[in-house]
Amino acid sequence: MATQTKESIFFDYDRKKLSDDVLVQLYRRMLKPRMIEEKMLILLRQGKISKWFSGIGQEAISVGITSVLNKEEYILPMHRNLGVFTTREIPLHRLFSQWQGKASGFTKGRDRSFHFGTQEYKIVGMISHLGPQFGVASGIALGNLLKDNKQVCAVFTGEGGTSEGDIHEAMNVASVWQLPVLFCIENNGYGLSTPTSEQYNCENLADRGKGYGMESHIIEGNNILEVFTQVSALVESMRENPRPVLLEFKTFRMRGHEEASGTKYVPKELMDAWAEKDPVQNFESYLVSEGILSETKIATFKAEIKNEINAGLDLAFAEETISSSESNELNDVFENFTYQEVTSNSETKELRLVDAISEGLRQSMERHSNSVIMGQDIAEYGGVFKITEGFIEAFGKERVRNTPICESAIVSATMGLSINGYKSVMEMQFADFVTSGFNPIVNYLAKSHYRWDQHADVVIRMPCGAGVGAGPFHSQTNEAWFTHTPGLKVVYPAFPYDAKGLLATAIEDPNPVMFFEHKALYRSIRQEVPTDYYTLPIGKAALLQEGEDVTIITYGAGVHWALDMLGNKDLAADLIDLRTLSPLDTEAIYASVKKTGKVLILQEDSMFGGIASDISALITENCFEYLDAPIRRVASLETPVPFAQDLENTYLAKSRLEETLDALLAY
Repeated sequence: MATQTKESIFFDYDRKKLSDDVLVQLYRRMLKPRMIEEKMLILLRQGKISKWFSGIGQEAISVGITSVLNKEEYILPMHRNLGVFTTREIPLHRLFSQWQGKASGFTKGRDRSFHFGTQEYKIVGMISHLGPQFGVASGIALGNLLKDNKQVCAVFTGEGGTSEGDIHEAMNVASVWQLPVLFCIENNGYGLSTPTSEQYNCENLADRGKGYGMESHIIEGNNILEVFTQVSALVESMRENPRPVLLEFKTFRMRGHEEASGTKYVPKELMDAWAEKDPVQNFESYLVSEGILSETKIATFKAEIKNEINAGLDLAFAEETISSSESNELNDVFENFTYQEVTSNSETKELRLVDAISEGLRQSMERHSNSVIMGQDIAEYGGVFKITEGFIEAFGKERVRNTPICESAIVSATMGLSINGYKSVMEMQFADFVTSGFNPIVNYLAKSHYRWDQHADVVIRMPCGAGVGAGPFHSQTNEAWFTHTPGLKVVYPAFPYDAKGLLATAIEDPNPVMFFEHKALYRSIRQEVPTDYYTLPIGKAALLQEGEDVTIITYGAGVHWALDMLGNKDLAADLIDLRTLSPLDTEAIYASVKKTGKVLILQEDSMFGGIASDISALITENCFEYLDAPIRRVASLETPVPFAQDLENTYLAKSRLEETLDALLAY
């Protein structure tokens, strides 16, 4: 190797007080992902791997940040941050197995590349919907703040991802709550092929920090010493003075978005200019010029890393192709939860549904000191339905947290809290508003355990339903959106006793639970309810009435419509209150159908695509020979929920219930 001169080095490196050992360590840590990537590109051309997302040219950012953080501090990288994984010293054969979908990876072949997390190495990988990652980081940082453990976390995105609404929401929440999180933007000039001029209309993304009231900095992302020293100072300060910091790293992606994309869309002069700023080559030249590295030492390092890569590849390639069974796949959708029945005392008091939910939530928070409830207006105001009234006095503002109006960021934050060892309950102010938080529910909460064995210890409370004249945006009962999503449990009680016991179990359960609460029942339904804490099993229906003539299957407000109707008819019916929609108590359904031979399924939701359709199909597939008549479904009209009372009454399934039942009985 020719003698290096400072004139041939692009950066004016400032080592400050860093020792030679630290400088060499940083060099080795950058060299390792670079050499792995170069090997992956060869394997890709040979057809031995299927896809590759290159981070060549951006190693200084991943390595610099990871080198600053302690190993117990969480990092949330993207798929171009190989240096995070190697600096955390994940064995290479496990990384290679992950990329090949082998069992020694982290997702049992269920997800690819860097779409994984590992509690062992405190890394939480991305999902393809980039935005929620920032919200998850905020939740992890909130957990650190509550523990007062003097830890920070770091989360990555590219400049393209910053256009997603989830990222704006998450940074706003972090600023309002002063959460110790490093928001790291790797500005590499292009979101796939779209240049920054078509991504945002400001000079620097760091300037957005002013709008959030957040400290921000621009860092030369290809200068390892600038990354390491600036982030070191910031992290040391954040541990003592918790706050979020926005960092924009100026860098460049020297390969395509992924290798099939190529780089033809990049002007040659731009590519050449950034090639001069290569973080690995420049730092190597600097260390040689300073006499810290020699040609012999560099060759030794490269030989050692090459041997480690080859050994890891040999292990990964030799590993058998992963296989599984239907039962294994189904069993891994949820974290194992063994229901523990807690029986109630004999003392009861009459409670409305709204009071039973409030009491159940309060007693669960008393039972679980690691529980947090979040939602709009839930603190001093007590929530729009007053379910959390008085909670602020009982549990304090740390555990009862008003949130900005940003459903997506708060859902993601519940995931981060779960990763950091907390139970969280989110009040979705109205079930209709869940559309603004739909992505992290169905793509993050629901899939995490199946993907990388990370449970989501989250309950999302869903005030729902019509009958209160609230119109199209405050009246939906949208449970079918979630019964269709594997990985979510869906609970929908109709009575105060059930609501209190099922809510307690939902909070005990380490899996994500969508807990539906019908607004029209909040203050209209009363029942004697035990005063102390108790649980009820999720997945068990209740048989409210028994008879031989017909089976009526329903839930929520439909239970009370059916009870009212049956009270005025001379009819012996099995009335099943499902209580839980996922998992579904098919055993109770089939037993009743086999007894009566006639079935009516009632739901408040509109007909097409509702859960009644699936229940009907299940009965047809499993009980066809027992049926004496076609299965009948009763549902609301195929319209949005109208406001005016007469229109709402016409809309609701209740208006067609008795007519449909009479036709079924007469068949």
